[in-house]
Amino acid sequence: MPIKMIVTDLDGTLLRSDSTMSEYTQAVLSKCRRLGVKIVYATGRGKSAERVAPTEFFDGKITSNGAIGRIGDDIVCYRLIPCQVARPILVACDRRGMKILSHIDGMHYSNFIVSDQWPQISNYKIVDFLHHDMDAEKLYMPNPMLDERKFIEQLLPDDLYFIVISYEDGFLGQIMHRDATKAKAIYEIAQRWGISQSEIVAFGNDYNDIEMLQECGIGIVVSNAADEIKNVADFVCDTNDNDGVAKWIEENLCKGGGNY
Repeated sequence: MPIKMIVTDLDGTLLRSDSTMSEYTQAVLSKCRRLGVKIVYATGRGKSAERVAPTEFFDGKITSNGAIGRIGDDIVCYRLIPCQVARPILVACDRRGMKILSHIDGMHYSNFIVSDQWPQISNYKIVDFLHHDMDAEKLYMPNPMLDERKFIEQLLPDDLYFIVISYEDGFLGQIMHRDATKAKAIYEIAQRWGISQSEIVAFGNDYNDIEMLQECGIGIVVSNAADEIKNVADFVCDTNDNDGVAKWIEENLCKGGGNY
């Protein structure tokens, strides 16, 4: 079966635990592209993805869980939360005493000192959400408790959804536009290249990867993923720290000239 496109999550999947991409992985991705296979990353990160996933190894980029999809500099899909929809949610969470942020175009608008929570983030502004007038790629909060998750779900209109994903220091709750998913962005990018879902291999490790793992032709999870994620995949590869994605690609695609 010809494989024409590979889509991979970044954190906990393609990247090692120190957020680096090994030289071996870089070499395998380059080899795969020379065979004519398109390489796309699909991540919950925003612009910070560019720091850990160098552009020269990828043909397409999906960020903020599918809010934005790009081929090179060309924006293929762009699904934001309008400010008039985001504002009451931000205000309600702020009044409840929850830490929460609105993210767009690499800037984080928050109600707390973000660098105290994440020292690596310096591009943020503390704002009064009552007067916040920016659309958002996503709204998110660190380590939401169970009662806070229920509170958020009760706030959401039908055109938004809430998901909790893991990261190195705990969990992130993320509020997204209903059409901002990795799977939908993958579909739109693949259409531009004339690639069908059956010709795509997807790699992931977390709950926001489930839909793309199920809908792409082959869904593969790294073995460091939770069992619940493994249960939806076709195959399990080695861990992210052992270059599991690159090993699977080299063994199953590169040796077959792009065919599986």
